[in-house]
Amino acid sequence: MRPPNLLVFLPDQQRTDTMACYGGRKVHAPALNKLASESVIFERAYVTQPICTPSRASLLSGLWPHTTGCTRNSVPLEQRFPTFAELLENKDYHCAYMGKWHLGGDASPQRGFRDWVSTEDVSDYSRFLISHGIAPDRPNNMFSRRFISTLPLELSKPKFLEDHACQFIEQHHRDPFVLFVAFVEPHTPYNGPFNEEHSLAEVDLDETALTPPTDEVPLRYRLIRERQHAHAILDRARLPQLYYAGITPEEYRGIRQRYLGLVTLVDRSIAAILGCLERFGLMDETIIVHTSDHGDCLGAHQLFGKEVMFEEAARVPYLIRMPGQRRSMRIDQPISHIDFLPTLLELLGHTKPPHCPGQSRVPLLKGEVLPPQSIFMEWSPNREKTVKRSSLATRRQAKRAMEESTRAVVTSDGWKLCLRDRDLNELYNLKDDPIEAHNLYYTGKYDAVIGRGRDEIHRWQETTEDRLKI
Repeated sequence: MRPPNLLVFLPDQQRTDTMACYGGRKVHAPALNKLASESVIFERAYVTQPICTPSRASLLSGLWPHTTGCTRNSVPLEQRFPTFAELLENKDYHCAYMGKWHLGGDASPQRGFRDWVSTEDVSDYSRFLISHGIAPDRPNNMFSRRFISTLPLELSKPKFLEDHACQFIEQHHRDPFVLFVAFVEPHTPYNGPFNEEHSLAEVDLDETALTPPTDEVPLRYRLIRERQHAHAILDRARLPQLYYAGITPEEYRGIRQRYLGLVTLVDRSIAAILGCLERFGLMDETIIVHTSDHGDCLGAHQLFGKEVMFEEAARVPYLIRMPGQRRSMRIDQPISHIDFLPTLLELLGHTKPPHCPGQSRVPLLKGEVLPPQSIFMEWSPNREKTVKRSSLATRRQAKRAMEESTRAVVTSDGWKLCLRDRDLNELYNLKDDPIEAHNLYYTGKYDAVIGRGRDEIHRWQETTEDRLKI
């Protein structure tokens, strides 16, 4: 009996509420909604750090960002940290990775993956465009994201990945395989062939997008908001599809409309890839996983993008469909991406690597009960971001805030505590305040909750050899 295949869909920057199972019933994503109806749905799945490279490094290595050193974008994952394909002991598996890697060396095969399809910078995708007569808009045969976002459906990155994924499945349908399909969409720029797929009436606004922002949040968040809104004023006429806006409800609704169009774009390619599995009779022989490296505030708290601990950025969709599964099952307890690698390795018949701190969650997939656990997240300074001028703080204050580090815990009973070394702390009761509108840390009423959470963070730091003083 052949072992199961593994197919992982990894879009970039997809919010949870873009799928019906997470409340996004107006979003046109029929393939993902069908997949969810036959999957285990993790209601409260969290990333290890809400930004691309650190999160992807955790997914692929099973290690915390502070362990790998991948604590900001564009940091290569060192060779001494083996990745999923390298940890797979069964060498009968044919492993392929297609799309955004973002862990160093995107252009060439990496870390145990035998088949490789690149889409970033000078890549298989850029060569594909040139072969179709598309002239690069950047030097060295490179295309900007903005230019790519204007291309028709048949030349889009999701369609390119879809075609290669289907070719791979056709070529290896008789072999056990592992296939990662890592879409760039719905990442910025919010622009694509389905910009008007959703009517504006189908676009709901986050409640915190329309309420006046408070000073209860960290200065770093307020500086990000200030920068994004300043860019909106400068770029509104010239680059209306960029993500910095949200200045008016109409602008915000338009940006979200285009973002949802990118979700539909990815969904169509997922539908085609799943259709290819069906065609070769592999749906009952394949484990199918869908998640994202982080979410997107998309106007919530008057912020866009990731880099913050708010639910919209740090919580992600997470589905696992077992071979032959026909019904959905919901898991309410919080779960971390640190468990992603050990869980999938066990599903493929391997024990957890001893150096990985996460735990397999396979018992949950089987309907068994595991004790609920707190989950942890982290943030480290992103040195690429600086503040030259601000109305909110002096240059020294702004620099200090942008260099803050965070350690956060989401407890099994619904509290989120964020502790910082150089900025305001946060405490939210996610059961009573799921939109995180009220920071309770400084009210003086929750010292016991704060103390318990602080102790949990410190124990986790000690266990994972995290030396940040917080």
